[in-house]
Amino acid sequence: MRFIVVVLFLISIALFFSVYVSPESFSYSGLLPLLIPPFLLLNIFMFFIFLFGRSHLIIYPIIALAIGYKFFGITFQWNPREEIDNGVSLLSFNTMQFSYAMDKANQEQTKNIIQWSKEHSADIKCFQEFYQDFTTPSKNAIKIITEDGKLNHSYQPIIGNRKNRSHGVAIITKFPIINEGRIFDNRRNNGAMFVDLVVKKDTIRVYNVHLESMSIPAEELSDMEGIKTHYKMTIRKLKNGILMRTEQLKTLQEHIGNSPYPVIIAGDFNDVPYSYTYFSLRSTLKNAFEEAGKGFGFTYNKVLFFLRIDHIFHDKIFTSKNFRTHREVDYSDHYPISTVFTWKSPLAYPESDL
Repeated sequence: MRFIVVVLFLISIALFFSVYVSPESFSYSGLLPLLIPPFLLLNIFMFFIFLFGRSHLIIYPIIALAIGYKFFGITFQWNPREEIDNGVSLLSFNTMQFSYAMDKANQEQTKNIIQWSKEHSADIKCFQEFYQDFTTPSKNAIKIITEDGKLNHSYQPIIGNRKNRSHGVAIITKFPIINEGRIFDNRRNNGAMFVDLVVKKDTIRVYNVHLESMSIPAEELSDMEGIKTHYKMTIRKLKNGILMRTEQLKTLQEHIGNSPYPVIIAGDFNDVPYSYTYFSLRSTLKNAFEEAGKGFGFTYNKVLFFLRIDHIFHDKIFTSKNFRTHREVDYSDHYPISTVFTWKSPLAYPESDL
Protein backbone atom coordinates (compact mmCIF):
# COMPACT_ATOMS: atom_id res chain seq x y z
CA MET A 1 0.00 0.00 0.00
CA ARG A 2 2.80 2.39 0.91
CA PHE A 3 4.46 1.85 -2.50
CA ILE A 4 1.24 2.73 -4.36
CA VAL A 5 0.70 5.85 -2.24
CA VAL A 6 4.28 7.05 -2.82
CA VAL A 7 4.00 6.48 -6.59
CA LEU A 8 0.72 8.43 -6.71
CA PHE A 9 2.34 11.17 -4.64
CA LEU A 10 5.32 11.49 -6.98
CA ILE A 11 3.07 11.52 -10.06
CA SER A 12 0.91 14.23 -8.46
CA ILE A 13 3.94 16.43 -7.73
CA ALA A 14 5.25 15.98 -11.28
CA LEU A 15 1.85 16.96 -12.70
CA PHE A 16 1.53 20.01 -10.44
CA PHE A 17 4.88 21.34 -11.66
CA SER A 18 4.33 20.42 -15.32
CA VAL A 19 2.46 23.70 -15.94
CA TYR A 20 5.81 25.51 -15.68
CA VAL A 21 7.56 23.36 -18.31
CA SER A 22 7.46 24.76 -21.84
CA PRO A 23 6.11 22.30 -24.42
CA GLU A 24 9.02 23.42 -26.61
CA SER A 25 11.38 21.72 -24.15
CA PHE A 26 9.26 18.61 -23.69
CA SER A 27 6.31 18.35 -26.05
CA TYR A 28 4.23 16.06 -23.82
CA SER A 29 4.48 18.49 -20.92
CA GLY A 30 1.54 20.29 -22.49
CA LEU A 31 -0.61 17.18 -22.18
CA LEU A 32 0.35 16.21 -18.64
CA PRO A 33 -1.48 19.10 -16.89
CA LEU A 34 -4.78 17.77 -18.26
CA LEU A 35 -4.45 15.02 -15.64
CA ILE A 36 -4.28 17.49 -12.75
CA PRO A 37 -8.04 17.56 -11.88
CA PRO A 38 -8.40 13.77 -11.46
CA PHE A 39 -5.21 13.59 -9.40
CA LEU A 40 -6.44 16.41 -7.17
CA LEU A 41 -9.62 14.44 -6.57
CA LEU A 42 -7.61 11.29 -5.96
CA ASN A 43 -5.52 13.02 -3.30
CA ILE A 44 -8.64 14.39 -1.61
CA PHE A 45 -10.09 10.89 -1.59
CA MET A 46 -6.91 9.41 -0.07
CA PHE A 47 -6.81 12.17 2.54
CA PHE A 48 -10.24 11.23 3.90
CA ILE A 49 -9.55 7.49 3.67
CA PHE A 50 -6.37 7.87 5.71
CA LEU A 51 -7.98 10.41 8.04
CA PHE A 52 -10.73 8.03 9.10
CA GLY A 53 -8.32 5.09 9.06
CA ARG A 54 -5.87 7.06 11.22
CA SER A 55 -3.00 6.10 8.94
CA HIS A 56 0.36 7.85 8.97
CA LEU A 57 0.21 7.68 5.15
CA ILE A 58 -2.04 10.75 5.31
CA ILE A 59 1.11 12.87 5.16
CA TYR A 60 1.45 12.15 1.42
CA PRO A 61 -1.93 13.56 0.25
CA ILE A 62 -1.50 16.45 2.71
CA ILE A 63 1.80 17.47 1.11
CA ALA A 64 0.42 16.94 -2.39
CA LEU A 65 -2.65 19.07 -1.71
CA ALA A 66 -0.53 21.75 -0.05
CA ILE A 67 1.61 21.98 -3.20
CA GLY A 68 -1.40 21.83 -5.52
CA TYR A 69 -3.59 24.25 -3.52
CA LYS A 70 -3.34 26.90 -6.24
CA PHE A 71 -5.31 24.72 -8.63
CA PHE A 72 -8.40 24.93 -6.44
CA GLY A 73 -8.62 28.69 -6.92
CA ILE A 74 -8.29 28.49 -10.68
CA THR A 75 -10.95 25.77 -10.81
CA PHE A 76 -13.70 27.15 -8.59
CA GLN A 77 -14.55 30.57 -7.15
CA TRP A 78 -17.41 32.04 -5.17
CA ASN A 79 -16.93 35.80 -5.27
CA PRO A 80 -19.87 38.06 -4.36
CA ARG A 81 -21.50 40.40 -6.88
CA GLU A 82 -20.97 44.10 -6.23
CA GLU A 83 -22.69 47.35 -7.12
CA ILE A 84 -20.28 49.36 -9.28
CA ASP A 85 -20.90 52.99 -10.20
CA ASN A 86 -18.08 53.93 -12.55
CA GLY A 87 -16.39 50.76 -13.79
CA VAL A 88 -15.44 49.88 -17.37
CA SER A 89 -17.15 46.71 -18.59
CA LEU A 90 -15.60 44.28 -21.07
CA LEU A 91 -17.14 41.41 -23.04
CA SER A 92 -15.32 38.59 -24.83
CA PHE A 93 -17.20 36.33 -27.23
CA ASN A 94 -16.19 33.73 -29.79
CA THR A 95 -19.21 34.08 -32.07
CA MET A 96 -18.54 30.97 -34.21
CA GLN A 97 -18.70 33.29 -37.23
CA PHE A 98 -22.23 34.21 -36.13
CA SER A 99 -23.07 30.70 -37.40
CA TYR A 100 -23.48 32.30 -40.83
CA ALA A 101 -20.51 30.66 -42.54
CA MET A 102 -21.27 27.35 -40.82
CA ASP A 103 -24.94 27.14 -41.69
CA LYS A 104 -26.23 29.63 -44.22
CA ALA A 105 -29.74 28.23 -43.85
CA ASN A 106 -29.86 29.23 -40.18
CA GLN A 107 -30.73 32.88 -40.72
CA GLU A 108 -32.48 33.27 -37.34
CA GLN A 109 -29.41 32.04 -35.47
CA THR A 110 -27.21 34.59 -37.22
CA LYS A 111 -29.66 37.37 -36.42
CA ASN A 112 -29.86 36.37 -32.75
CA ILE A 113 -26.08 36.32 -32.22
CA ILE A 114 -25.55 39.68 -33.90
CA GLN A 115 -28.47 41.24 -32.05
CA TRP A 116 -27.30 39.97 -28.66
CA SER A 117 -23.80 41.25 -29.37
CA LYS A 118 -25.25 44.65 -30.22
CA GLU A 119 -27.54 44.87 -27.20
CA HIS A 120 -25.01 43.83 -24.58
CA SER A 121 -24.03 46.96 -22.69
CA ALA A 122 -20.27 46.35 -22.39
CA ASP A 123 -18.04 49.38 -22.95
CA ILE A 124 -15.46 47.20 -24.74
CA LYS A 125 -16.44 44.16 -26.81
CA CYS A 126 -13.85 41.66 -28.03
CA PHE A 127 -15.01 39.21 -30.70
CA GLN A 128 -13.24 36.14 -32.06
CA GLU A 129 -14.34 34.35 -35.24
CA PHE A 130 -16.04 37.60 -36.20
CA TYR A 131 -17.78 37.14 -39.56
CA GLN A 132 -18.19 40.33 -41.58
CA ASP A 133 -20.35 40.55 -44.70
CA PHE A 134 -20.39 43.99 -46.33
CA THR A 135 -22.60 42.74 -49.17
CA THR A 136 -25.69 41.88 -47.10
CA PRO A 137 -27.17 44.57 -44.79
CA SER A 138 -28.68 42.04 -42.37
CA LYS A 139 -25.26 40.40 -41.92
CA ASN A 140 -23.13 43.54 -41.82
CA ALA A 141 -22.03 42.87 -38.25
CA ILE A 142 -19.80 45.95 -37.93
CA LYS A 143 -22.56 48.30 -39.06
CA ILE A 144 -25.16 46.66 -36.79
CA ILE A 145 -23.10 46.26 -33.62
CA THR A 146 -21.54 49.73 -33.88
CA GLU A 147 -25.05 51.16 -34.38
CA ASP A 148 -24.22 52.69 -37.75
CA GLY A 149 -20.84 53.94 -36.61
CA LYS A 150 -21.84 55.43 -33.26
CA LEU A 151 -19.29 53.16 -31.62
CA ASN A 152 -15.63 52.86 -32.57
CA HIS A 153 -14.22 49.64 -33.95
CA SER A 154 -11.08 47.87 -35.10
CA TYR A 155 -11.40 44.81 -37.31
CA GLN A 156 -8.53 42.53 -38.33
CA PRO A 157 -9.66 40.03 -41.00
CA ILE A 158 -7.77 36.74 -41.23
CA ILE A 159 -9.56 34.97 -44.08
CA GLY A 160 -11.53 36.38 -46.99
CA ASN A 161 -11.91 39.62 -48.89
CA ARG A 162 -11.82 42.64 -46.58
CA LYS A 163 -14.20 44.56 -48.88
CA ASN A 164 -16.76 41.77 -49.22
CA ARG A 165 -16.86 38.79 -46.85
CA SER A 166 -14.22 37.82 -44.31
CA HIS A 167 -13.74 36.75 -40.74
CA GLY A 168 -11.19 37.52 -38.06
CA VAL A 169 -11.00 39.33 -34.73
CA ALA A 170 -12.68 42.62 -33.82
CA ILE A 171 -12.95 45.09 -30.96
CA ILE A 172 -15.93 47.43 -30.70
CA THR A 173 -15.92 50.14 -28.06
CA LYS A 174 -17.42 53.45 -27.04
CA PHE A 175 -13.94 54.81 -26.23
CA PRO A 176 -11.66 56.56 -28.75
CA ILE A 177 -9.13 54.26 -30.46
CA ILE A 178 -5.76 56.01 -30.87
CA ASN A 179 -3.75 53.02 -32.07
CA GLU A 180 -4.45 49.52 -33.35
CA GLY A 181 -2.69 46.59 -34.92
CA ARG A 182 -2.37 42.88 -35.57
CA ILE A 183 -0.05 40.73 -33.44
CA PHE A 184 -0.15 37.52 -35.48
CA ASP A 185 -2.43 35.29 -37.53
CA ASN A 186 -2.14 31.73 -38.79
CA ARG A 187 -4.07 32.52 -42.00
CA ARG A 188 -6.70 29.94 -41.12
CA ASN A 189 -8.83 31.00 -38.21
CA ASN A 190 -6.72 32.26 -35.35
CA GLY A 191 -5.04 35.56 -34.62
CA ALA A 192 -4.50 38.38 -32.15
CA MET A 193 -4.92 42.15 -32.25
CA PHE A 194 -4.69 45.15 -29.96
CA VAL A 195 -6.14 48.63 -29.57
CA ASP A 196 -5.06 51.57 -27.42
CA LEU A 197 -8.07 53.27 -25.85
CA VAL A 198 -8.46 56.64 -24.19
CA VAL A 199 -10.67 56.12 -21.16
CA LYS A 200 -11.32 59.53 -19.63
CA LYS A 201 -7.82 60.67 -18.57
CA ASP A 202 -6.16 57.30 -18.97
CA THR A 203 -4.87 55.20 -21.85
CA ILE A 204 -5.07 51.42 -21.75
CA ARG A 205 -4.16 48.67 -24.20
CA VAL A 206 -6.67 45.89 -24.88
CA TYR A 207 -5.62 42.66 -26.57
CA ASN A 208 -8.13 40.39 -28.28
CA VAL A 209 -6.68 36.93 -28.87
CA HIS A 210 -7.76 33.72 -30.53
CA LEU A 211 -4.98 31.20 -30.03
CA GLU A 212 -4.54 28.01 -32.03
CA SER A 213 -7.60 25.81 -31.78
CA MET A 214 -7.64 22.60 -29.75
CA SER A 215 -9.17 20.80 -32.77
CA ILE A 216 -10.85 18.25 -30.53
CA PRO A 217 -13.43 16.15 -32.43
CA ALA A 218 -15.89 16.65 -29.56
CA GLU A 219 -18.83 14.88 -31.14
CA GLU A 220 -16.74 11.79 -31.90
CA LEU A 221 -15.65 11.57 -28.24
CA SER A 222 -19.16 11.43 -26.83
CA ASP A 223 -19.02 7.67 -26.11
CA MET A 224 -16.46 4.92 -25.42
CA GLU A 225 -16.52 3.66 -29.01
CA GLY A 226 -15.69 7.13 -30.29
CA ILE A 227 -12.90 7.52 -27.75
CA LYS A 228 -11.35 4.20 -28.78
CA THR A 229 -11.48 5.17 -32.46
CA HIS A 230 -10.26 8.75 -32.25
CA TYR A 231 -8.02 8.96 -29.17
CA LYS A 232 -4.72 8.74 -31.10
CA MET A 233 -5.76 11.44 -33.55
CA THR A 234 -7.06 13.57 -30.66
CA ILE A 235 -3.76 13.33 -28.76
CA ARG A 236 -1.82 14.24 -31.90
CA LYS A 237 -4.03 17.28 -32.54
CA LEU A 238 -3.79 18.37 -28.90
CA LYS A 239 -0.01 18.10 -28.99
CA ASN A 240 0.30 20.08 -32.24
CA GLY A 241 -2.10 22.75 -30.96
CA ILE A 242 -0.17 23.11 -27.70
CA LEU A 243 3.10 23.65 -29.57
CA MET A 244 1.49 26.24 -31.84
CA ARG A 245 -0.03 28.10 -28.88
CA THR A 246 3.36 28.15 -27.18
CA GLU A 247 4.83 29.92 -30.22
CA GLN A 248 1.92 32.36 -30.33
CA LEU A 249 2.27 32.98 -26.59
CA LYS A 250 5.91 34.01 -27.02
CA THR A 251 4.92 36.53 -29.69
CA LEU A 252 2.08 37.85 -27.55
CA GLN A 253 4.20 38.18 -24.41
CA GLU A 254 6.92 40.02 -26.29
CA HIS A 255 4.34 42.50 -27.57
CA ILE A 256 2.86 42.91 -24.07
CA GLY A 257 6.34 43.52 -22.67
CA ASN A 258 6.74 46.46 -25.05
CA SER A 259 3.37 48.02 -24.28
CA PRO A 260 3.59 51.60 -23.02
CA TYR A 261 0.23 51.20 -21.27
CA PRO A 262 -1.33 48.82 -18.75
CA VAL A 263 -2.89 45.87 -20.55
CA ILE A 264 -6.05 43.80 -20.57
CA ILE A 265 -6.03 40.53 -22.53
CA ALA A 266 -9.28 38.79 -23.44
CA GLY A 267 -10.30 36.06 -25.79
CA ASP A 268 -10.46 32.42 -26.74
CA PHE A 269 -7.13 30.96 -25.56
CA ASN A 270 -8.09 27.38 -26.42
CA ASP A 271 -6.26 26.33 -23.26
CA VAL A 272 -7.61 25.20 -19.91
CA PRO A 273 -6.39 26.76 -16.64
CA TYR A 274 -4.10 23.73 -16.13
CA SER A 275 -1.73 24.72 -18.91
CA TYR A 276 1.60 26.33 -19.66
CA THR A 277 -0.18 29.16 -21.49
CA TYR A 278 -2.40 29.99 -18.52
CA PHE A 279 0.36 29.87 -15.94
CA SER A 280 2.79 31.86 -18.09
CA LEU A 281 0.29 34.73 -18.29
CA ARG A 282 -0.74 34.25 -14.67
CA SER A 283 2.88 34.73 -13.54
CA THR A 284 2.73 38.46 -14.36
CA LEU A 285 -0.99 39.19 -14.75
CA LYS A 286 -4.16 38.66 -12.75
CA ASN A 287 -7.03 36.52 -14.01
CA ALA A 288 -10.54 37.98 -13.88
CA PHE A 289 -12.25 34.67 -13.09
CA GLU A 290 -9.94 34.00 -10.15
CA GLU A 291 -10.47 37.52 -8.88
CA ALA A 292 -14.21 37.92 -9.44
CA GLY A 293 -15.74 34.70 -10.79
CA LYS A 294 -18.44 32.49 -9.37
CA GLY A 295 -18.73 28.71 -9.81
CA PHE A 296 -16.65 26.77 -12.33
CA GLY A 297 -17.06 29.23 -15.21
CA PHE A 298 -17.06 26.59 -17.96
CA THR A 299 -17.11 28.35 -21.36
CA TYR A 300 -17.26 25.52 -23.91
CA ASN A 301 -20.72 24.79 -25.30
CA LYS A 302 -20.25 21.28 -26.72
CA VAL A 303 -19.90 17.71 -25.50
CA LEU A 304 -16.78 18.57 -23.47
CA PHE A 305 -18.80 21.09 -21.45
CA PHE A 306 -16.36 21.08 -18.50
CA LEU A 307 -13.72 23.15 -20.31
CA ARG A 308 -12.93 26.77 -19.48
CA ILE A 309 -10.87 27.98 -22.43
CA ASP A 310 -12.00 31.63 -22.66
CA HIS A 311 -10.14 33.94 -20.29
CA ILE A 312 -9.55 37.55 -19.31
CA PHE A 313 -6.15 38.54 -17.90
CA HIS A 314 -5.12 42.02 -16.80
CA ASP A 315 -2.37 44.10 -15.27
CA LYS A 316 -2.30 44.21 -11.49
CA ILE A 317 -3.15 47.89 -11.54
CA PHE A 318 -6.73 46.94 -12.51
CA THR A 319 -9.31 45.33 -10.25
CA SER A 320 -11.80 42.93 -11.81
CA LYS A 321 -15.33 42.65 -10.45
CA ASN A 322 -18.49 40.69 -11.31
CA PHE A 323 -16.91 38.22 -13.72
CA ARG A 324 -19.68 36.31 -15.47
CA THR A 325 -20.05 33.42 -17.90
CA HIS A 326 -23.20 33.99 -19.95
CA ARG A 327 -24.45 30.41 -20.12
CA GLU A 328 -27.89 31.62 -21.15
CA VAL A 329 -26.39 32.66 -24.50
CA ASP A 330 -26.02 29.34 -26.32
CA TYR A 331 -25.89 30.50 -29.93
CA SER A 332 -22.20 29.66 -30.33
CA ASP A 333 -19.90 26.81 -29.30
CA HIS A 334 -18.50 29.24 -26.72
CA TYR A 335 -20.33 31.11 -23.98
CA PRO A 336 -19.55 34.84 -23.76
CA ILE A 337 -17.68 36.07 -20.69
CA SER A 338 -17.67 39.55 -19.17
CA THR A 339 -16.26 41.52 -16.27
CA VAL A 340 -16.07 45.07 -14.95
CA PHE A 341 -12.76 46.85 -14.31
CA THR A 342 -12.03 49.57 -11.81
CA TRP A 343 -8.77 51.40 -11.12
CA LYS A 344 -7.33 54.45 -9.49
CA SER A 345 -6.98 57.27 -11.98
CA PRO A 346 -4.61 58.54 -13.26
CA LEU A 347 -3.04 55.20 -14.13
CA ALA A 348 0.60 54.69 -13.24
CA TYR A 349 2.27 51.66 -14.74
CA PRO A 350 3.90 49.74 -11.85
CA GLU A 351 7.62 49.24 -12.40
CA SER A 352 7.33 45.62 -11.22
CA ASP A 353 4.92 44.85 -14.06
CA LEU A 354 7.14 46.12 -16.86
